[in-house]
Amino acid sequence: MSEGDRPADHDTAIDYAGQMRAALLDVVRKILAPTAHEGLPGDHHFLLSFGSGEDGVVMPERLRRQFPDEMTIVLQHQFWGLAVDESGFSVTLRFGGAPERLVVPWTALRTFADPS
Repeated sequence: MSEGDRPADHDTAIDYAGQMRAALLDVVRKILAPTAHEGLPGDHHFLLSFGSGEDGVVMPERLRRQFPDEMTIVLQHQFWGLAVDESGFSVTLRFGGAPERLVVPWTALRTFADPS
C-alpha cells in the first residue's frame, strides 16, 4: 500500500504531548493520594502551580484578584484536608492567617515539584 492509498484515519497524528501530560498527571495523583492519608514523608514538600482562571478552579475571590493568571502553593508544614480524586485535588491553606479551601482540577495544574 502506497502512502497515497492509506485510509484517512492513518493521517491522524499521535498525540504524544497529550499522552505525556496524562502520564505525568497520573504520577502527581499517585504522589498526592498517599500524602492525603499519611502526610508528607521526611523532608519532602510540594510546589504546585495552577492556572487560577481555569475552569473548575475554586478559590476565594480575594486570592483570584491577587493571582489572576497563576498561583503557586506549597504543601509542607501547614495544610489541611488534602483530598485527591480523579478530577483533581483540594486542600485548605492559610492566607493572611485565614484558612481557605482551594479546589484544583488536574486540567488546571501547570507544574509540580518536590525540591527535596
